[in-house]
Amino acid sequence: MMTKYATPLVISMSLASGLALAANNKITAPETVAVTADRIEKQVNEQSLALSVISQEDIENIGHTHISQLLNQVPGVSISRGNGQESLTAIRSGVLTGTGSCGAFYFAEDGIPLRAPGFCNVNELFDVNAEQAARIEVIRGPGTAVHGTNALNGVINVISQAPSAEPESHLSFEAGPDEYSRVKASHSDTNGKHGFRISLQGNHDDGYKDESGYDQQKMNLRHDYHGDTWTIQSMLAASNLNQETAGYILGKDAYKDDSRKRENPNPEAFRNSSSLRYYSRFEREGEKDSRFIVTPYLRYTEMEFLQHFLPGTPLEENGERTAGLQSAFYQNYSENVTLYNGFDMEVTKAYLKQSQSQASFASFPTGQQYDYDVDALYGAWFIGGDWQATRSTKINFGGRYDIQFYDYDNLMINGNTAADGSACPSGACRYARPVDDKEHFRNSSFNLGVIQNLSEHTDIIVNAGHGFRAPQAAELYRLQAQQLNANLDEESLNSLEIGLRGDWSVFQYRVSTYWMHKHDVIIQDSNRSNVNGGKTVDRGLEANFSWQIAPTLLWQLQASYSKHQYANDALTADGNEIDTAPRQLAGTLIRWSPFANTRIELEVQHQGEYFLEEDNLHRYPGHTLSNIRWRQQYGKQLYSVVRINNITDIDYAERADYAFGNYRYFVGEPRAAYVEVGIDF
Repeated sequence: MMTKYATPLVISMSLASGLALAANNKITAPETVAVTADRIEKQVNEQSLALSVISQEDIENIGHTHISQLLNQVPGVSISRGNGQESLTAIRSGVLTGTGSCGAFYFAEDGIPLRAPGFCNVNELFDVNAEQAARIEVIRGPGTAVHGTNALNGVINVISQAPSAEPESHLSFEAGPDEYSRVKASHSDTNGKHGFRISLQGNHDDGYKDESGYDQQKMNLRHDYHGDTWTIQSMLAASNLNQETAGYILGKDAYKDDSRKRENPNPEAFRNSSSLRYYSRFEREGEKDSRFIVTPYLRYTEMEFLQHFLPGTPLEENGERTAGLQSAFYQNYSENVTLYNGFDMEVTKAYLKQSQSQASFASFPTGQQYDYDVDALYGAWFIGGDWQATRSTKINFGGRYDIQFYDYDNLMINGNTAADGSACPSGACRYARPVDDKEHFRNSSFNLGVIQNLSEHTDIIVNAGHGFRAPQAAELYRLQAQQLNANLDEESLNSLEIGLRGDWSVFQYRVSTYWMHKHDVIIQDSNRSNVNGGKTVDRGLEANFSWQIAPTLLWQLQASYSKHQYANDALTADGNEIDTAPRQLAGTLIRWSPFANTRIELEVQHQGEYFLEEDNLHRYPGHTLSNIRWRQQYGKQLYSVVRINNITDIDYAERADYAFGNYRYFVGEPRAAYVEVGIDF
């Protein structure tokens, strides 16, 4: 039975499903559920949000070497790849950069944020084992009552694989250009009330650029217990990254110059990052159709990297230790009304250090530049529900109240000097350290959605939301020039979306238009001070379609047209377009299963032109990439996959911008072939 609605990625068949189609000459698809909106499994058609689900089969078939290859298949989403495993995110927005810009996105694993509120990192998606996930759920626009701070522009939630009912093991090896190699292994089994799964992977890449590359390892160890009273889901997740980072190459159209494509102007740059996360989710069914869920969790992160993009290339070291708790209570009050409420809290101890080994010059002093600790306390209460108002009308709603406390302790000399208290060669130093301080932020968010059935196959959807993010700790305490008190307020966003979706046995679609207005955007002004006052407006049209043309032939399309603009003159001229914000994003895929054991996919991804800076004086022309994948099954256990990326071998930039008087590019890689061989037993 087909779901009432699912995105093309949800509708796309797994290899096994594709084989069933070819063999049985009929179309089947499992009902799709998601937990991102309310923390409990609900069918996608019951939710008004712009929610996309990337299935396990798509994850395995795409075999991404960078998270952008997966998430860029979602309409309105653009993950801009830096070097190695680095990334910047855009969801119904331009690519957001700057100290705290990542605070606009809620990145999670099994519903638990990857980083503590107030301590985001733009690259934190490399912490999570998306390569071996059960699925990835993406909300475009503000989150729901269960999310709160940081769920401003969108939510990306990676769902881990559950233990299998029967013993199963998997082992695969993959090889590609520049000595790329990857091994993935997993084993799962269930014995009575207990089930477990261990998923491991490690990869190595010498890097396309000179003196670049990385080694990365990830592990998930999950245990599920199904008792008579309690169901307990526990997981230990770990990751480690050691990366030699290549910097931008400079000069207009440098990414097209064959003699410069492998150039690395920052061979000394590196990034080392490790993370460890643990949670146990306790769930109990109560009387009168009630459910109680409580989830304690722990989080640990450590990172050090050379900031090759800053003068003096200072070294940053940061980390956090967090203990948190999520709770929720669900009650069906009638056949038509379900309500839920809960409390969330986190206690975090975090630190940040920055030091420069180069000799002092201009406003950049040698030695320590920042060294501070922040103790943070976060608490929230939320309430929400679903109401079947009439036979053809369903309403989703929710509200949340958040409180964020910071206790900042500067471990260096206060003020705008070098570490020893001396002035910089130019007089004023670039970096400023405020005195010890305490801050708190209080805010609320809400979501309201209506699903109106127009017919058996068609729904109209209206969704409104208000989201916010508290200032990140680095925006408050990592100050520059003469600023010694940031005095920042929260950013907020109002959103309205209207959409139409339809489902037939072989054809599904969703078309929607949205408007988002962001207030009190935190910017860095001409004096290098962090201030509120920016405004932006985002408007767009999104569409995705899935058509099973024949039992062995599937066509998918996702596209968006949007315009992202500054709504005042706080940073640049009112009405200018936000940089790194293509108006057009699109992708299409043809999947063909000519034989029962064969599946071939042709994928085309398009990114339109965009401005490189806020004054709109420089552009990147955009590009179109084509990829092909061929999966062959040999019996029930052995398979092979051949993936060829950029089959037309075009010149393109993964990311382009203009700063400090130069065009800057992360170069896209040329045609590349990857071969995977795996066995399931």
